[in-house]
Amino acid sequence: MIRILQSVSNMDRGGIETMLMNYYRHLDRDQFQFDFLVNKEKPGFFDDEVRSLGGRIFMGPGLSPLKYPEYLRYMKTLLDREKEIKVLHAHNEAMEFYALNGAKKAGFPVRIAHAHNTHLPHGLKLPVKLVCKAMIPGAATDYFACGREAGIYYFGEKRWNESGVLIHNAIDLERFGYRSEVRTRLRREYHLEDKLVVGSVARFMVQKNHTRMLEQFACLKKIYPNSHLLLAGEGELQAAMEEKAKRLGIYDSVSFLGVQKDTSIWYQAMDVFLMSSLFEGLPVVGIEAQASGLPCVFSDTITDEIILSDRAVRLSLEQPDEVWAKELIRLGTADRDRAEGRSVVRSAGYDIVEETKRLQEIYVSLIEK
Repeated sequence: MIRILQSVSNMDRGGIETMLMNYYRHLDRDQFQFDFLVNKEKPGFFDDEVRSLGGRIFMGPGLSPLKYPEYLRYMKTLLDREKEIKVLHAHNEAMEFYALNGAKKAGFPVRIAHAHNTHLPHGLKLPVKLVCKAMIPGAATDYFACGREAGIYYFGEKRWNESGVLIHNAIDLERFGYRSEVRTRLRREYHLEDKLVVGSVARFMVQKNHTRMLEQFACLKKIYPNSHLLLAGEGELQAAMEEKAKRLGIYDSVSFLGVQKDTSIWYQAMDVFLMSSLFEGLPVVGIEAQASGLPCVFSDTITDEIILSDRAVRLSLEQPDEVWAKELIRLGTADRDRAEGRSVVRSAGYDIVEETKRLQEIYVSLIEK
């Protein structure tokens, strides 16, 4: 049994954690097992599922600079004790340096740094994060990323071109493929049958830019009154966005769906997917939306690798809301065969079954090396 230690913030419903669970569910658990090193005491959404699949959850000392010496000691103790762990695979952005450097100082041989984003969020911790980000390449032995731009941002263009490994944010195509019966049921239940339904799946946080999304939808309502917005997710800015929707006069045309155990059903109900993020690596929700056959409008701050067909476009956030609204109408009202989405995404390399096999082969090759 080969155990892979996945370092994350915690196993809540973020994009990174959802991606890891996609791989974990399809892992050959007779040969491989995932364990998780978390760094927040708050229980995670996926904790119970992780344990039911045989994984263990280890609680690190925390990612405060004051805890850094303790973190190094913790990593040595953990890796010395858990001899079945053969790979450290770190995902928690700039702060993954703590786990990587702790493993390096412990003499642990396979240390993967995985880049998932193209920017660091601004805040009081930014100076510390910038220092940690700069030291990640020296602490890691191998360099993974969800997309080329994320890999270059974290590891530099030369290192990425020479040794970077692209790991797709792959998904379960059977789950996210188009299902007309689900669409019919949800649209009837929510009285959406005759509406142009715009949708998004994202945590309510600054990066996801819901404030602009609501402005774009308010503009759309003026041009195409018979429209509705579905927003799945929760977060610290949700209450503020609900208040903004009221101020814009669109609250009755916006459904704040909260956390959804199964987001796949909501893509079925939508006519067009909207993502106005300020920055992203390669968001898995964009792949999920395209697998369901949805046309998509993304901000051009998202890597162009997200565009898998001519049904997806990128627009500049500098463009006025009217341009976004007209593109949503054009794509959302066009005739299309949504069943084709599954094959489009599979051809682009985002089939979780095939990608899990590939990841397992990579793990073995790194251990043998």
